[in-house]
Amino acid sequence: MKATLILSNGRTFVGESIGSTETRVCEMVFNTSMVGYQEILTDPSYAGQGIVMSYPLIGNYGVNHEDNESGQPWAEAFVVRCLSERGSNFRNEGTLDDYLKAHNITGIQNVDTRELTKILRSQGTMNGMITCAEHFNMDEVLEQLRAYRVSGTVERVSTPVAVHYPVENPKYKIALLDVGEKRNMTACLNARGCDVTLLPAHTPAAEILSGGYDGVMLSNGPGDPADNVEIIAEIRKLYDADLPIFAVCLGHQLMALATGATTERLAYGHRGANHPVRDIRAGRVFITSQNHGYMVKSDSVDPSIAEVSHVNVNDGTCEGLIYKNKRIFTVQFHPEASPGPKDTEYLFDKFLEMVEEAKKEGAHNA
Repeated sequence: MKATLILSNGRTFVGESIGSTETRVCEMVFNTSMVGYQEILTDPSYAGQGIVMSYPLIGNYGVNHEDNESGQPWAEAFVVRCLSERGSNFRNEGTLDDYLKAHNITGIQNVDTRELTKILRSQGTMNGMITCAEHFNMDEVLEQLRAYRVSGTVERVSTPVAVHYPVENPKYKIALLDVGEKRNMTACLNARGCDVTLLPAHTPAAEILSGGYDGVMLSNGPGDPADNVEIIAEIRKLYDADLPIFAVCLGHQLMALATGATTERLAYGHRGANHPVRDIRAGRVFITSQNHGYMVKSDSVDPSIAEVSHVNVNDGTCEGLIYKNKRIFTVQFHPEASPGPKDTEYLFDKFLEMVEEAKKEGAHNA
């Protein structure tokens, strides 16, 4: 079936429908990853967005139940150059097209994703519509696209109730504030002997501080960080307390906002599995997975509160902060990245070293 992608700048791309045939309006972004399409679709940070995969062949290893990063896909739409009709992999359980249909994700293939990516990169992220309609009023479509805004996404993706992920003989008890958590974040903590409790995004700080936790993680998530005013106020209370805190992606931005820094929308964001990030103190460059459309403005960070610890090699933007006189550090990239790279997974160990230090200090003071 014929499908049309319409961008808010008036450009159209005609291709073939994949997945759902339902007309869909969303924010169009591009991802440069060669693999990991199932993890990308199920990453809550993509709530409200349509994904353009810049790599031309997608779906060639199929889908399976193990690779989901959450309980459902969150992407609104999916755009590819060529969708593989079959999956070749020993874990394959079905085709990507069937997966898109089952989860009502609208898609389109046989479009020039190279040109589309270049448009989004040069003109910036913009809204788009995918429709199978034979006829449509372009003026009305463009008006609809220009009025659309992604909002309320954290509330959509966060767990409605606390969920406990125990381990045998736990070393630490960690609270994970879910503003869009990926399963591998919990898995990375569990693998290191942490008893993890996933908490709803609007959990009061007082409840966390009285919960007997050894440390707190703030997860990744979708949308404009500045929209989360109430959550930011509670994170400020966590900052003022003495618990060790490690924050990733949206969590990194929320902590920065809670301490007086500001965030800014990137022209086209960072989305892919090959972004080089320099650790300033270590003098090393790591390859990272990223998925964000906003950044913390480096010059807005109060030097008496925090210092920039990591920078993006490509554009020099802030990729991490270390907070002074606190056991708190945050990063913009994804150390829990699945399928990878796993170069920065050591940051979980760094976090737990802080947790251990805080426990020893607490025992000593007691």
